[in-house]
Amino acid sequence: MSEEVKNTSTEAPVVEAGTTKAAKGKKGKRIVQSGQVHIQATFNNTIISVSDKKGEVLSSSSAGANGFRGSKKGTAYAAQIAAEKALEIAKKDHGLSSVDVYVKGIGLGRDSAIRAISSVGIRIDSITDITPIAHGGVRPKGERKP
Repeated sequence: MSEEVKNTSTEAPVVEAGTTKAAKGKKGKRIVQSGQVHIQATFNNTIISVSDKKGEVLSSSSAGANGFRGSKKGTAYAAQIAAEKALEIAKKDHGLSSVDVYVKGIGLGRDSAIRAISSVGIRIDSITDITPIAHGGVRPKGERKP
């Protein structure tokens, strides 16, 4: 007689190791000494993304994600809170210590987000403005023919 055991309990069936998502597990937190902070400051919101040198995002936050609604999202205070939250997560989980800052947009949160980075205790190596600049627009339509 073969010894076959039938599973009569309500538990999940046993699966070989390495075939389920839980068995694979997470890679673990990466330790990143230096990274990049991308600040997108519009009149309506401020979005902060913290990434490593390759551009892989470590943490992000925005004024709207921190509970600010409506016109309050575009304020300098909301940008400061968003920057502090994103950088605290990156510092605590990934050991971030120095960053290059890239600022895009003309919103009120530009300066306060940069000040918040230094107040968290992260060294700023460089600040670069990557705001797109208008160049005269597209080619105008041709003159009407009679």
